[in-house]
Amino acid sequence: MEKKVLIEGMSCQNCAHHVTEALSDLDGVSNVNVKLEEKYALAEVESSVKDEDIKAAISEVGYEVTGIEAK
Repeated sequence: MEKKVLIEGMSCQNCAHHVTEALSDLDGVSNVNVKLEEKYALAEVESSVKDEDIKAAISEVGYEVTGIEAK
């Protein structure tokens, strides 16, 4: 399933890289694509990955998740 993760606090490509790495490091997450200008990330997520895990991974690298939508 694809999820759209809305993220606040990203301002540069380095920010996008940190978010990409944080999400990619989660088991069950693949094909992460961060849209810096639009302030979101798209990721293929297995059903075993909880939204709380996604939020925690992004918070750990310094950004705020403002919403998660299933696509």
